[in-house]
This record gives sequence, C-alpha cells and structure tokens, in this order.
Amino acid sequence: MAKTPRASVISRLPTFAALHHRDYRYLWTGSTFAGMAIWAMIVARGWLVFHLSDSSSLMVGVVTFAAMIPFIFVTPLGGLLADCFDRRRLVALSYAVNLIQALLLAILVVTNLVQVWHAIAFAVISGVTRAVMMPSLQALVPNLVPREDLLNAVALSGVAMHGSRVGGPGLAAPLLATVGVGGAFLLGVVFYAVGIFLVLRVQTVSRGEVRSNEGIVRNLTEGLVYSYRHATIGLIILMVALHCSLTMSYESMLPVFSQKELGAGGSVFSILIMATGGGALAGVLGLASLTSTQWTGWLLLATGVISGLTPLALAASSTLPLALLAAGGMGASQATFMAITNTLVQSSVEDRVRGRVSSMYAMHAGGTMAFANLANGYLADQWGAPIIFTVSGSLFIGFLFLFSLSRPTLRQVYRSGKATPAYAHTT
Repeated sequence: MAKTPRASVISRLPTFAALHHRDYRYLWTGSTFAGMAIWAMIVARGWLVFHLSDSSSLMVGVVTFAAMIPFIFVTPLGGLLADCFDRRRLVALSYAVNLIQALLLAILVVTNLVQVWHAIAFAVISGVTRAVMMPSLQALVPNLVPREDLLNAVALSGVAMHGSRVGGPGLAAPLLATVGVGGAFLLGVVFYAVGIFLVLRVQTVSRGEVRSNEGIVRNLTEGLVYSYRHATIGLIILMVALHCSLTMSYESMLPVFSQKELGAGGSVFSILIMATGGGALAGVLGLASLTSTQWTGWLLLATGVISGLTPLALAASSTLPLALLAAGGMGASQATFMAITNTLVQSSVEDRVRGRVSSMYAMHAGGTMAFANLANGYLADQWGAPIIFTVSGSLFIGFLFLFSLSRPTLRQVYRSGKATPAYAHTT
C-alpha cells in the first residue's frame, strides 16, 4: 500500500483519498476501462438482439438472462478461486477472455454472419468470466487500502463500475448511429486491452485461504455457511437480492420503453443507460466524499427508499427530459445503496474467506437480476414497461420497511453504520 508523490495532489481531496494508494489507483483505473467495455457491450448487444428479433423485448431479456445466469452457478467457484489464487491475475484473465469474445462478435457483425444465438452464446461467456472476476475484484480492494479508506475505496469502485455507464454507452451511441454495432464491439476490445495492462501493474499479491484437509465441496460452501451464520451479513445479502431484482433489473425493458413510451430508438436507449450511469457517478462520488461513517446507516435506508420511488417516476415519464431525470435518480440511489452494502460486507468478513463471501454477494445480486430481467422482458411485452416499473419499485419499498420494522439487527446497522461483529483485516 505504498504511496507515491504523483497521487498526493489528488488524494488531498477527501473524495479521492483511496487513490493515494498506488495499487488501488491502478486497479481502479483498469476496472474503469473494463467497466466502459462491459457497458458498451451491453448496449450494443441489446440493440443488436432487439433488431435481429424484430423488436422483441423478450429476446433482449433472454440475452440479458444469458449474461447474468452464470452469477448463480459460476460465482461460488469464482469465490473459491479468489481464495486459492492471486486475485489480481484472475481479474486480468477474465478481462482477456472478454476481449477475445468481443472481438469475435465484432467480426461476426462486420461479416454479416451474426445471429441471435451468437449474441446469446457470447453473453454466457461474458457472464462466466464476470462471475469469476467480481469476487476477486471485490476481495482485492480491502487489501490495497487501510481500513479507514475502505468506504472511500468501495465508493470509488462504484464510480468505476456504475459511472462507466456514462463513458461506455456515451462512446457506443455515436458508433451505433454511424458505423453500427460492430464498431461498438471493437470499442469494447480496446477498453478491455487497456484494463488488462493497468490491472497487471498492481503489485500486491492477494489471496485467501482454503483448508487443504477438506474437500472442494466443503471449501466451496464455506462462504455460504459463513454468510448466513453472520446474521447481519445474511440479512444485507438478502436485501441486496431484493434490491437488484426489483429495482435494478431494467435493461430488458429500456428498448421497448424508449420506443413505445418515448417514441425514440437506439440513441435514446443509450442515453437512458447513460443517465443511470451519470446518476450513479454522482451518487457514489457523494458517498466517497464522506469523511465519517456515522450517517452511512441512515443513508442506506434513504437510498433504499429512493431506489423504490424512482422507477415509479420513470414509469410516469412521458417526455425524454423527465425520463432522464428519473433514470439519473435511479442510478444515484441504486449505486449508493450497493456501495454501502458492499462496504458493510467487506468490513465484516475475514480475509481468508473474503472471496467466497464476495461471491455470495455477487451471486445473490447478479443471479436475481438474471431471472428478473428475463421475466421483465416478457412482462413488458405483455403489459408495458411502466406497469412493471411501478409494481417492482413499490414491492421493494414494502420489503424494505418490513425488514426494517421486524429486524433489530438492521435497525442497529442504521444507527451505527456498521455490520458487527467486524472480522476484516488486510494483508
């Protein structure tokens, strides 16, 4: 966690304190480029399938499902790998695999050989590599910064992940309108290449521990057992699952919402994604500016409520400016909620199982979004996207208040901003 003079000017600002640490700075920059690649691919892939399937939101939901379903089946293995091997190299390897599949998909598009099943197959590959990557990336962060900078580091990681929805779609949108989706896929190739180079500059070796005298199944399930035996971590992960399925599973609905409710096409679809990314960027930057965790518990509750209300606002939007405002609010509240819950988990778990517990977090988040996007794509075709936005947002608010009233441990998190007991340590 060495500090370098080049970072000193930036790190004087509380918002960017974690960037004072060299290895975190390289990881953050690399994951930002990879995040832009991911979102450029999501936009291009969604719009490609929407047109290849004669404007079917269901097929967009299918390809989104294909990209997210590995989070249920592969993420636990990714968590185990993160506790067995160098987490930095696992992140770089996942970026390399995604670079190759993005390049192959671009070639299929340019040669006019692409079909819907190609997009679905490559979406599965992308999902598998991300399911392996995310536990390693999340578990690596606490090893690169001291405890007092952990909230800031996780919030800035949210900038890389959620804020990249601005840069990726922002650069993909003009390519969709000019050279086509092939150009957007090639943009992803370039961004992944930069991400690989920067992540490999990280020098810290980070890995967990597995018990050699126990079988793979026992080691694999230790993260699940650990998560649910720790009552607060288990409750937070359950809330994350509900949050992701009810408020964040909107990608499959945005193409039909853009077309039928706003009377627009692919460029507006990209702009809506950018708006959620811009809101996310503002939300996590605001969180990163906090110099104390005193109010993070109450901020968790507030952003949870707003995450449920903003889909209702989007559903009621009949013009593009109103839709952009609602989408920005969705991004800000969702990204802040996820950053706080991730910090609570990372600060409360032993490093030896951090990869596997991180995989439980990612599995509950990505897995529920896979099924929810599939269902939402179908339901949006049947009933319209505004109804689905309204129902799902209202349900999340209901669940949030139910848990808040019935779970004393959750109310303690609101008051203290901590998930106790704290087990975390960095190496």
